[in-house]
Amino acid sequence: MSISDPLTSIFLIGIPCHLNRLNQSNCTSPCPSNMAIQENIEETVRTTTANLNYLLPNGPKINRRFVSAGVEVNTGKYGPYPTVIRDGREIRHHFTFDKHGFQLLDAPTAVNDFHDKDEVEAKYQAEVCEHVKKAYGADFVVSRGWMLRTSGEIPDKNSTNGDGKPKESYRHYGGLQPAAGEVHVDTEPNRQLIYAQRAYDAARPNGPGFKRFIISSFWRTFSPPPQNCPLAVCDAQSVRDDEGVPNILWVVDKIPETNEEALKPMDDDNQLAAAIFLHNPEHRWWYFSRMVKDEALLFKFHDSDRTVGWRVPHSAFWDDSFGEEANVRSSIECRTIAFWE
Repeated sequence: MSISDPLTSIFLIGIPCHLNRLNQSNCTSPCPSNMAIQENIEETVRTTTANLNYLLPNGPKINRRFVSAGVEVNTGKYGPYPTVIRDGREIRHHFTFDKHGFQLLDAPTAVNDFHDKDEVEAKYQAEVCEHVKKAYGADFVVSRGWMLRTSGEIPDKNSTNGDGKPKESYRHYGGLQPAAGEVHVDTEPNRQLIYAQRAYDAARPNGPGFKRFIISSFWRTFSPPPQNCPLAVCDAQSVRDDEGVPNILWVVDKIPETNEEALKPMDDDNQLAAAIFLHNPEHRWWYFSRMVKDEALLFKFHDSDRTVGWRVPHSAFWDDSFGEEANVRSSIECRTIAFWE
């Protein structure tokens, strides 16, 4: 898509990231000294500053994300905000799901080649469900699909036969997509109870019902460290409950080519949706540098228990702090729902 294309004004920022350029005392109770240590330890880590793309307030009133083979674009207008991103690598055990909403896990995998779809299908989703069940202490976990992402070039973007007709209808599952370079959560809160209920009923048609569920992303990078476009996650404690607006997901064979086509009336109410965010300087951002294949970042999209940290905005970002040492990021994400009956 060239700069002169009519969609440039609304799609320019909704493009891949790579195109945008304890110490503890012996006190076991929450005594003041321990609380001070917990607060101060986050200020001891290395940091990097990078642009994160937030939704701008003066864009279209209709927010949609169109995804097709090798490309994802938004109708919303996004703008880069210089942001301090803290590296949690040296204090990885400091983070908790109830407070921060994420943790870096040791998560060995039996998959040898993540580009081998048959191998991933045969091994990975069951493996992820076991890791998530153990990490959360849930009763059971179901997988909702996986996707590869890269900060490099995506081969064979052309999904047509040369006559303008698609080779096959695109499924947003098990393919290779660009890194998502805008601040978002993949779930819009008001739609998740129905989504979880349907998944539960399919998995446990005679089950007793559930009292809690957590929708998550299990994110693993399998390219050599350090990666040039890692994933940043926002401390759930720094996100207000009233933040975020819906971004309707449309999986299509062909990306709209004009504003009129992208913004025409559509049945948005019955589609899946993400949440996208206006800039908030109170957001506190983290990442884990030099991730390796046998680690995974588990973070919440939506926790039905809102008395704890219940969602984690996130975004890919261009990390210049490692210079020429950095490698192209190749990653796999697997969405799961954990249930407590």
